[in-house]
Parts: sequence; C-alpha cells; structure tokens
Amino acid sequence: MSSAIVFGGATAAKPPTLLKKHLSAVAKFHSPKPNLTRFEFQKRIQYPNGSASLRPVLRLRVSSNDAQFKSAPENNNQHKQQLQPSFTEFITSERVKVVAMLALALALCNADRVVMSVAIVPLSLANGWSRAFAGIVQSSFLWGYLLSPIGGGMLVDNYGGKVVMAWGVALWSLATFLTPFAAESSLLALLAVRALLGLAEGVALPSMNNMVARWFPQTERARAVGISMAGFQLGCAIGLTLAPILMSQGGIFGPFVIFGLSGFLWVLVWLSAASSTPDRSPQISKYELEYILNKRQHSFPVESKKVKGIPPFRRLLSKMPTWSLIVANAMHSWGFFVVLSWMPIYFNSVYRVDIRQAAWFSAVPWVVMAIMNYLAGFWSDMMIQSGTSVTLTRKIMQSIGFVGPGLSLIGLATARNPSVASAWLTLAFGLKSFGHSGFLVNFQEIAPQYSGVIHGMANTAGTVAAIIGTVGAGFFVELFGSFRGFLLLTSLLYFLAALFYCKFSTGERVNFDDPVG
Repeated sequence: MSSAIVFGGATAAKPPTLLKKHLSAVAKFHSPKPNLTRFEFQKRIQYPNGSASLRPVLRLRVSSNDAQFKSAPENNNQHKQQLQPSFTEFITSERVKVVAMLALALALCNADRVVMSVAIVPLSLANGWSRAFAGIVQSSFLWGYLLSPIGGGMLVDNYGGKVVMAWGVALWSLATFLTPFAAESSLLALLAVRALLGLAEGVALPSMNNMVARWFPQTERARAVGISMAGFQLGCAIGLTLAPILMSQGGIFGPFVIFGLSGFLWVLVWLSAASSTPDRSPQISKYELEYILNKRQHSFPVESKKVKGIPPFRRLLSKMPTWSLIVANAMHSWGFFVVLSWMPIYFNSVYRVDIRQAAWFSAVPWVVMAIMNYLAGFWSDMMIQSGTSVTLTRKIMQSIGFVGPGLSLIGLATARNPSVASAWLTLAFGLKSFGHSGFLVNFQEIAPQYSGVIHGMANTAGTVAAIIGTVGAGFFVELFGSFRGFLLLTSLLYFLAALFYCKFSTGERVNFDDPVG
C-alpha cells in the first residue's frame, strides 16, 4: 500500500512547496461563496489488489480578500518592526561610529576656529596691534571660508564625503599647527594660514551631510546630524576652555600645536577605520547592512551619478526650495555670529558684566546646544517614523529653530538683570539647534545629486550674512545708540525667515533637470 498527497487532481511530492506555488491560483476554483475559497488535501491509498481510494486529510477555508489584501501588509508591518533597531543596537552600530568620527572632526573644526579668539590678546600685546587690526586678523578666516564652500561642495558631489573630509581636516590641521610659527615670521604669513584654515573648513559641513546621507536611512538622519552638530558645538566649549590652560603651560604655541596634531591623528584613524558607504565597510554586520539598504529602498536613493563639469547653477537657483535653504542658512549664520561676536560687548555695556570671564558663557550655551541637537534630531526622526510627512517635519523643526530664538532675543532685549538675560541667551542657543533638524538635513532630500554644491551656495550666503550682520551691528549701534534695537531687528528677521522657509521648502526630491524657460 502506498500513499501520496493529491491537490486538485495532481500528485505532489512536496506539499508545502505546492501550497506556496498554487495558493493564489487555486483561489479561483471550488468557491461555494463569493470571495471564499475551499482547499482540500487528499491522500491516495493504494491497496495490494490494485484498487485505490482518496481520503481527505486537510481542508482549509480562506477568504481570498484576506489573502490578497490583508496578509501582506501585516507581514510587511511585522517585518518593519523587526528591522527597527533598539537603542542599544543603534548606539553600538557601525553607522554611529562613523557619525561619532564626524562629530569629532567638527569639534576640531570649531576648536581650531575659536582658539584664535583666545590667542588674539597676547598676540596683540606682543605685536602692538590695535583692536581694529586684531579684528582684521580674526576676519582673515572668513576670507578663505567665503571662497571654499561652493568648490568644496562640488568636490563632495564628485568624490564623496570621506575623501574630501580627510583632505579638509588635514589642511586645516596643518594651518592650525603653523599659525604660531607664521605669527613669529610675518603678518602676511599669519593672514595666509588663517585664510587657509577657512578655505579648508569650508568643506566640513557638506562632507558631513554627504556621509550622513550615505550611512543613515531617512528616518535616522536628523539624529545623525544632531550628533555631528553636537560635536561642532562642544568644539567651541573645548576650544574656549582648553586654550587658556594650554597657553599657560606651553605659551602661544600650546593650543595650536596640540589641536593641529590631534587633527593629523584623526585623519589617520578616519582613513583606516571609516568607509565611504556601508556596503564597502568590512566591519559592518549583515543585519545592519540589510537594515540600511532596506530602509533606503523605501525612500529615494542618495547615490546618484557624479556631476561632471560645472553644475547647472541657473537651474538650481530657479527652484524656490533651493532659495528656502539659502535663506535659512543665511539667517542661521546671521543670528549665530551676531550673538557670538556682540554678546560680550552687550553684557558689558548694559549690565557691566564681562561674560568672557564667566564660566557659563564658555560652556553652558554650547552644552545646551549639543544636548538639544540630539533631542531635536530624535524627535524629528520619531515624527517621520510615526507617519508625519518629511516636509511637515522639516517645517516644524525649522519653525522652532527660528521662532524660538526670535522670541528669546525679545526676552533678552527686555531683561532687567544679567541672570535673566543669561537665561534668555542660553534658551536662544538651545532652540536654535532645532534648525539642524530642519534645513541642515534638507539638502540631500531635495537634491541628492547636487546637495554638495547647494550646501556650498547656502554656506557662502551664510558667510556673507555673518559678515553683514556682525559689521552692521556696529554701525546700527553707532547710528541709533542702542544694541537692543538690533536684537529686535534680528528677531524680526528670524520670524520672516521662518515664514519663507515654511512657504517654499519641501522634503521631496526636486527635479532640477527641467530647462529654465
């Protein structure tokens, strides 16, 4: 006696495979009720005398509507939930190691930038510089920074963030290392190395954005940018705190040599340990790679063909989402540099307090910004994961990042004592960090192929705005005799910039291939 499984009159040796292959096809047969399918498995019994009979062994009644429309989404939802990493898996992942290296690079970037604000005092005394001339020396950084972002962005679009960031850190570390030697050599040499510092640091943010877009799915990018920018803010605190200590031990050479050598060490670790994309990383786990690639399939790709030749600037500037990013970056830089440059003078003239000597001004605002960077990024990513559109999420984050500081500056301008003013200033710094989960994440979303050059244009606009705001504040005070008025003007500009960004920004990819009419 022998037996076999019979399905629909056919004999099959492997019933599970047969069920998978023919489940949808058999749904058309044996339907006693609409949208209801009956499946019957039978066993053929072969007797020694040659006779045979069929005995049912399994019957299934399945709704075809359920099979077609309900099962797949449930399975997909379960699959997505399984792919969501826990906090421990996220924080120990290879992509977080990459963004930690980016955060360290940006910390060095800002530390190398602000150390001159500490060293300028002994340098001025040693060389007999006036305040105006010391300002020219400090502004030489912006000469190079004004020139490099667009060119640096083009390099990022062509060669990727890993290579460009390595060259950038190497060059600005060299400039930092050479600064005290150049100061002893000649004024021209000092101005040249400071301009080189700005030229090299102009590639930092476009490179960071490129690496984040390659390594992080869209639902984690705001957090990644938040971690990176937290390093940038902490770099200011590190530079302002360590520079005086290092100068007391090693003279004017101390902070420049230490920070410069630290940058060279970073480059060696970066080139040996980091990969430009997840699929090229020898350290990444199979699970993490599949997670990144799977998430990337559900959004638009970030890998685009390299841009050859000169980017289509006219087409890029013909789209309002591009201008929303340029305006946002310009306002972001205006507010940041005005506050950074003029708050010591404001507190001294209004409250008779030298906040440069106050420990909270050297550390607290930057630590608050660092913490808020991550919290804003986390909230932004959670909104997208919960179903909020990318466009709405970016607009909410940027609105907080502009309206919040605008209101805080009004509070600062009306504060009656330095303690309240300090609280408003710290709040302005903290809420400003929400913008990093707004416009700063938005470059790769609207233009993966041209994100570097658009970021470069926005950075150039930001540098121009910083120069105009910083210089304009001085003329405004001389003309109207009040710095409070300039704070209120900056607050108004924050509100207008928020409206402009909310009106014209988008979280969707923009088609820059259409010819300009």
